[in-house]
Amino acid sequence: MSDIGLDEGKRMKAETFLPDDYRPAEDEPFMNERQTEYFRRKLIAWKHDILEASRETIEGLQDSTRNIPDIADRASEETDRALELRTRDRQRKLVSKIDAALRRIDEGEYGYCEVTGEPISLKRLDARPIATMSLEAQERHERREKVHRDD
Repeated sequence: MSDIGLDEGKRMKAETFLPDDYRPAEDEPFMNERQTEYFRRKLIAWKHDILEASRETIEGLQDSTRNIPDIADRASEETDRALELRTRDRQRKLVSKIDAALRRIDEGEYGYCEVTGEPISLKRLDARPIATMSLEAQERHERREKVHRDD
C-alpha cells in the first residue's frame, strides 16, 4: 500500500491546468478535460486520505496489543477494535470503487450512468464521485432491491 498515487500520478495530464478554486459547471461541455481532471484529483485525494487513515489504524492496533487485566476494559477495547476493523473493511471496499472510477476516467466512461448511458449530474458526482448511476437509475435500482428483499 506504500505506492499511493504512483500509478495515478503517471496518468495525470500535466497540460491540464486546474485553478485551486475550480468547480465543474453545467454551462461547460460535460466531462471536458478540466472536469475530468477535477474528478481525478478528487478521487486520488480521497483514496490517499483513506489509505493514510488505514495506516494510522494499523499502527494504533499494533501499539494497543497489550494485556488488560480488567475484564470490562478488555471487552471495551475488543469492541473498539472490532468496530475499527469493520470500518477499515468498508473503506477497503471504497478504495476499490475509487480505483474503478479512476479506470472509468481513463477509459472515457466516467460521469455516465451505467444503466441509461446518460450523464450523471455534476452535483451528484461532486457529492459522490464514485457514483455509477444517475440519481433516477439509482432510485429505481433501490426500489427493485427493496421489493425483492421484502418477498
